[in-house]
Amino acid sequence: MLTGKGTDIVLTVEGYKFIITEECPEKPDENATNDQVKAYDKWVKDDEMARCYILASMANVLQHQHQSMGSAYDMLESLKEMFGEQNRAAKQTTMKALLNTKMAEGSSVRDHILKMMGLLNELEVLGAVIDKESQVEMVLQTLPDSFQQFRLNYNMNKMDLSLAKLLNELQAEESIIKQ
Repeated sequence: MLTGKGTDIVLTVEGYKFIITEECPEKPDENATNDQVKAYDKWVKDDEMARCYILASMANVLQHQHQSMGSAYDMLESLKEMFGEQNRAAKQTTMKALLNTKMAEGSSVRDHILKMMGLLNELEVLGAVIDKESQVEMVLQTLPDSFQQFRLNYNMNKMDLSLAKLLNELQAEESIIKQ
């Protein structure tokens, strides 16, 4: 089922995301301008397409429950009510795993960083917003004492690395440590 970021991605790619962020224009009356009629007709048509995308991504039981709803926005609000608490619990579980992860001395830095990247990606999918610099800082704090010199160099040189570049740098550091 598409919810949250998945729905945003599909609706954005197809050009329908405005449907869930903008209110429907008022239904034009007989005195409406041609532009007002066109804007309303476009919104209604695009809302119908967005509703189809959302319904197509749902399990049959949810489709039946949501197909009579008035708009894509109403559908998404209903889904948030139904699944919001599960999302919160999943986010808390993932955050706990992230904060409790420490790399064991002598284990593979590559495996550790990939695990951390996976947890950070999962949090992002669940709606957590952690900037890239904070992600790198969090990862650095999980490293064992053998990487103390790397952390010191990172801070002294005010390095600015993506997680992928951090992985490469740490693998190079690991090979030096092992020698």
